[in-house]
Amino acid sequence: MLDGSFAANGYDWWWHSFTGVSDVTGREKQFFIEFFTCNPALGEDRPILGQLPDNRKLHIKPSYLMVKAGCWGEGKCQLHRFFGWSDVKMRTRAPYTVSADNCFSSDDFLRGSVEVGKLECQMHPEYMCDSGSMEWDLKLNKVTAFNVGYGASLPLREIKAFEMYWHAEGMKTLYDGYVVLNGERFTVTPERSFGYADKNWGSGFTSPWVWLSSCSLTSLISGKKLNDSVFDIGGGCPKVYFLPLKRKLLSAFWYEGTPYEFNFSKFWTETKTAFASKETDKEIFWYVRQENSDAVMITKVRCKKADMLLVNYEAPDGSKRHNRLWNGGNGIGEITLYKKTSTGRKLIDKIRAERVGCEYGEYDR
Repeated sequence: MLDGSFAANGYDWWWHSFTGVSDVTGREKQFFIEFFTCNPALGEDRPILGQLPDNRKLHIKPSYLMVKAGCWGEGKCQLHRFFGWSDVKMRTRAPYTVSADNCFSSDDFLRGSVEVGKLECQMHPEYMCDSGSMEWDLKLNKVTAFNVGYGASLPLREIKAFEMYWHAEGMKTLYDGYVVLNGERFTVTPERSFGYADKNWGSGFTSPWVWLSSCSLTSLISGKKLNDSVFDIGGGCPKVYFLPLKRKLLSAFWYEGTPYEFNFSKFWTETKTAFASKETDKEIFWYVRQENSDAVMITKVRCKKADMLLVNYEAPDGSKRHNRLWNGGNGIGEITLYKKTSTGRKLIDKIRAERVGCEYGEYDR
């Protein structure tokens, strides 16, 4: 997606999150891996880091492939590895591939490693990361997609209408392989991976920034595990030609073979959205209520701050305006889904959500 104006002022990233099980203790761990590309037209032999003091003074834009990896919960961390564009190989047409050294990402495979020493981390705050090591080798099977529709259609992509685009090709993804985190090996299996994969691209980020998703769902009415279900919510304040569309979210719920979509860009569905987030000393809370002409979906999620990260990104222009972007994978919540009828609404199900991927943040004032 980094062509036209996005080539020198744009990012394109592929995000993955999933669960692994320790070979030693049997405990679960939630992991994430991301390949983040930025400003290839400005590329040099070495990565250009926008948060270096001299680069900030001179307003020099960043340019690199950043491989981001880490985990949530106990021992949480985010690790960054940077490559200059001369070391990056990228297929610019579908199906995509991105590779540098031993790091590789595609629709079907994910391999790589990141290692950041404690002293290196202390000496280089421009890396925006923690210290530690992580290695992975994974196969992907993207089972369920959320195509957001008109907002990411070819005409609007070509004219770069939006500041930030989103496509969740694998809102339910099965992962198979292993992760080694700081020397501890975790096995990842399709049936216990509870995986997610999407991509974002554009010239800037949204504020507020909201994301909620899980395929680890159980009916509170029947007690049944909902193995063919997944929900995904994202957005906040999309911009079209710098004009903000305030408090807009896109969401989809694939419920046991039946799709429900709440998409403001499909105006004929009469989608309405209300959402709020709250931060306390110990937790982040999300509340989202969406309805369209056919259904109503109410989502409530909470996540312990002790399990979350303040995830770091710099924008293609070199600014870093998100400095409290909470990011987690251990959220829990409840979803209530109704079908609208001629006499009111009928309860479809009340659902417990676990291992919820979640984000919330707003730009610094």
